[in-house]
Amino acid sequence: MSIRRKLGLGIATAILGGALITGGTFAYFSDEVETNNTFTSGSLDLSMNPEAIINIDNIKPGDSIFREFTLANDGSLDIDTINLDTDYQVDGDSDEDFGKHIRVNFLWNWDKENEPIFETTLHELKDMDPDVVEKSVFEPLMEDGLQSGDTNDLWVEFEFVDNGEDQNEFQDTGLELTWTFNATQGEGEEL
Repeated sequence: MSIRRKLGLGIATAILGGALITGGTFAYFSDEVETNNTFTSGSLDLSMNPEAIINIDNIKPGDSIFREFTLANDGSLDIDTINLDTDYQVDGDSDEDFGKHIRVNFLWNWDKENEPIFETTLHELKDMDPDVVEKSVFEPLMEDGLQSGDTNDLWVEFEFVDNGEDQNEFQDTGLELTWTFNATQGEGEEL
């Protein structure tokens, strides 16, 4: 072997030996901590009282019926918006849609002198985007949504519109109305 090779091998051996000695004698302190974390989602729970807003027989053109109902947020999260989906089924012999003759007036309160904040027919309401009712009715009454634990009273008037014409075709006609109130949460936030 050449001197260079012997010298290189000697240096490499010395470095390896130094590393083993230093590595075997190096000590350090250590510690650890374990954390227990949880995530629990909240809930939206919109309830209504009474569950049936209207159940009436023997109405005639010109009749109007006022009803009050309460929306409550029984969930743990605030409700940001409430949308209203309308559907109905007509039971009768008329070729005309009975829902076109039932006007719905959403009111500020019970005072009959009060002007409706929004009025439409059941027929129009059925085909209407639910956001329109939210913007026209629920948003003005519940500016900040419906907070967890809060309730809000609402008033509605149903009116069998007397159009001044022969409405005999609606005798013994029934209408089964289904209103579905859909609550949504607000946007997520940094907590």
